[in-house]
Amino acid sequence: MTCDLILAIDQGTTGTTCLLVDAGLRVLARSTREFPQHFPQPGWVEHDPDELWGSVLAVIADVIASSGVEAGRIAAIGITNQRETSLVWERSGGAPIHRALVWQDRRTAGVCEALKADGHEPRIRERTGLLLDPYFSATKLAWVLDHVPGARRRAAAGELAAGTIDTYLVWRLSGGHSHVTEPSNASRTLLWPLHGGGWDPTLCELLRVPQQVLPQVLPCTARFAETRGVPGLPDGIPVHGIAGDQQAALFGQACFAVGDAKCTYGTGAFVMLNTGERPVPSQHGLLTTVGWQLGERTTYCLEGSAFMAGAVVQWLRDGLGIIARAADVEPLARSVEDSGGVVLVPAHAGLGAPHWRPYARGLITGLTRGTTRAHLARATLEGIALQISDLLLAMAADTGAPLRGLKVDGGAAANDLLMQLQADFLGVPLRRPTMLEATALGAVFMAGLGVGLWKDTDALARAWREDRSFEPSPATPQRNELRRAWDRAIALA
Repeated sequence: MTCDLILAIDQGTTGTTCLLVDAGLRVLARSTREFPQHFPQPGWVEHDPDELWGSVLAVIADVIASSGVEAGRIAAIGITNQRETSLVWERSGGAPIHRALVWQDRRTAGVCEALKADGHEPRIRERTGLLLDPYFSATKLAWVLDHVPGARRRAAAGELAAGTIDTYLVWRLSGGHSHVTEPSNASRTLLWPLHGGGWDPTLCELLRVPQQVLPQVLPCTARFAETRGVPGLPDGIPVHGIAGDQQAALFGQACFAVGDAKCTYGTGAFVMLNTGERPVPSQHGLLTTVGWQLGERTTYCLEGSAFMAGAVVQWLRDGLGIIARAADVEPLARSVEDSGGVVLVPAHAGLGAPHWRPYARGLITGLTRGTTRAHLARATLEGIALQISDLLLAMAADTGAPLRGLKVDGGAAANDLLMQLQADFLGVPLRRPTMLEATALGAVFMAGLGVGLWKDTDALARAWREDRSFEPSPATPQRNELRRAWDRAIALA
């Protein structure tokens, strides 16, 4: 039997998606299953590992059944995952000792503030490229070890394993035989130095995470494991590609050259720019992170996140009731030529990079008696596009090179008006792929590259397919005034 298919597992914050894809990038089957979120206290967000694993098994079963193909045709499995979410489990038997602490969880904010007050953040930022924030994994792992009775003793005795979600999935897929991760996920823990070389013992000691619980780190296209005892799959299928979701999206968008950038528009929006084999320290509020490692070669990125993108459209629908469906925002916004002087700052959950103002709040300015819901709809799309422009301007300032273009993906990238506004504000062309699920496509590309379905990244670049491009329209005085009004509104949010 010819092994010519890739099974991609995209494990996200609210659900798991699985795609079965052939070497021509034809999607033979797709399935998504949601799983519960747990909120034991305000600011605490948890996942039950068994519920999460159940969603993975369900989507695998769905795609095998609906595709009608033999599972033996699967050449490799690729994984992409929600980053920073972390958990600890028993090496013997694999039972989690606590629910997973999700990237959104803020329970260790006090620990991070104390470390900042003691002057540790500059050293952490220099070594890891990250801010000292409960968003990242290390303080979550330490919290679990501190709050589960006997956990630190068991960790010291080698009885416990820890990791991010990719590590846990590989553990389960391999029947408990492989405890591994790769640099894009490792680099989000606060424990992995940007230049690699192993878990940083000084950071592990500072953040109170024993090295013996941490996984082995392999390149992104390594042979991480083989399936053992997974319902619906034969034993021996290799797991041959792993990356965190945003790095996977950059890879899936074939952003392999220095200066290539992508933006994923989902609930929030995530911008990444390839800086090549040199990590670029940010002077403008961005994160420096590992993109991927192929063999001995590591590619680095600058990253910036906007907390609200598609979520603002959901707010128009659910909070204000001015649209019935999210898809209605585009025709409503198109019904007016401009926003009528209205500016909407989507800071409903604070401002992320490059501003980093967690206590900022959403703001609408410029309302008049002539303002309609159509003006609010258009101002919403403009606000999303303007905050992404701020991120990319910060990246250009950090790299000293102007942006050449932007690839776009994610559900909100299907909004043609939003994409045109983005091109206009940036002054560069946008390219949208035929497959908007770029995170899953990145997992496909990495697994296929690892198992030899594609020879190299040049072959992957040729496989990438464009759906549509958006060329910027000429600058106008009105657009320049909108930019100035945006800057004033951001200062007030």
